Amino acid sequence: MNAERHPLLRHLRPALPAPPWPRQRPQVSFIVCTRDRLDVLEACIDSICAACRAHPAFAAELVVVDNGSRDGTASYLLAAAATSDIPLTAISEPRPGLAAARNAGLAQARGRVLVFVDDDCRLDRNYLADLERHYASGEKWLIRGGRVEIGDALDLPFTIKRCDQREVLTHAVHPGGFVLGCNMTMHRDVAARIGPFDERFGAGGALRSAEDTDYLVRAMLAGMAVEYVPDMTIFHHHGRRDRMAIDRLHRDYHFGNGALCLKHFRRAPWLLRHFYWAARAAMRELAGGPRFDHDLKLSHWPIVLMNLAGAAKFMALVLVRRPGRQPQSGSETIEARAEAGAP
Repeated sequence: MNAERHPLLRHLRPALPAPPWPRQRPQVSFIVCTRDRLDVLEACIDSICAACRAHPAFAAELVVVDNGSRDGTASYLLAAAATSDIPLTAISEPRPGLAAARNAGLAQARGRVLVFVDDDCRLDRNYLADLERHYASGEKWLIRGGRVEIGDALDLPFTIKRCDQREVLTHAVHPGGFVLGCNMTMHRDVAARIGPFDERFGAGGALRSAEDTDYLVRAMLAGMAVEYVPDMTIFHHHGRRDRMAIDRLHRDYHFGNGALCLKHFRRAPWLLRHFYWAARAAMRELAGGPRFDHDLKLSHWPIVLMNLAGAAKFMALVLVRRPGRQPQSGSETIEARAEAGAP
């Protein structure tokens, strides 16, 4: 994927000088988006470099998108780019929001395989070997996510995925969390076909979350598989150690999921089934039924209420943008027509 193929991204340019290494195309591009988290970013970059050194045959580059940091991140990246033993390109994306930052990374990445890693994650040393093995078959029309372990035993067990079996997403499973955006991979042709991330979604956006889940749904609607594999491991150092922090994140996730449900209700009506199941579970919870997560004391009711609030917010955004709106890309045009119910 590149800026020429997606007009929405043409304005993006590297914020730092061109690196001194040769510009041959790498096999894989790691894309890391960050904002004011220098304390974890350095360890993330070190882990990516270590994984690349452990498997040098699968040539890699690192693209770091600084989404408006004010904590010295830009200076650190300038120094890191000059000394890194793998190609490291740092770019600045001043527009707030994780989805906007991901789009900036997509516009810059040159690898055949694209890997999204969050800045509070650290790669297992064997990550690249696992990645190369999974993509060696040549099968490319899918999105593939890997294992996400807790990085610090003091952090609560949330935003992790530890399943030991390979799984393929079906309509019977809610797409949220099936593949986590902190460990999500795809062939560059997949990204070119699906298009940019929807910038209304995601942390820092109007809809708070679910930019990765929206991407999974769009892949399924395009006839692509979504697969989880039990290796390709990363360790998530999310730093949330009290229930209030988890509860806020839980609510934000389901706010975005509610918006997602309304966005795709014509083309993916099976998402409504999951809202019905959540509402039914919430009613059973009132009668003494199980919580959504017993260990973390998370209820089904925030799922239901935040789904409704997120759907209302999405409708408000659609109504505000509709008058005189000029779509900026082919994929955006298709989605806008779907939202409006156009044939």
